[in-house]
Amino acid sequence: MENRIKYKIIISDRARQMLAGHIHFLAQKSPNAARNTKNNLIKAIKSLQQMPERFPFLRDEFIPSNKYHKMFVEKWYLILYQIKNQTVYVDYIVDCRQDYQWLIL
Repeated sequence: MENRIKYKIIISDRARQMLAGHIHFLAQKSPNAARNTKNNLIKAIKSLQQMPERFPFLRDEFIPSNKYHKMFVEKWYLILYQIKNQTVYVDYIVDCRQDYQWLIL
């Protein structure tokens, strides 16, 4: 098995706040679902240590070409991140059930 490069992951303050908001909202309905969702999102983000290029770029006329990769988690969540050198920068964690047009405007 070949040695693969392990990328460092940095989660922005904005992404941390977004994650906390999503989990807090979900916990009001179901603490167990909130815990599971948080664990799954964190696991997905950690998986970016290996081959973060495996997810496609976000394509939108208002977003610079080839800037953000997009990863969908648990049907509803969109994680947007950039890769620079050997570092993955997680910038947004979006709940796609909410209006996120602000992201592309």
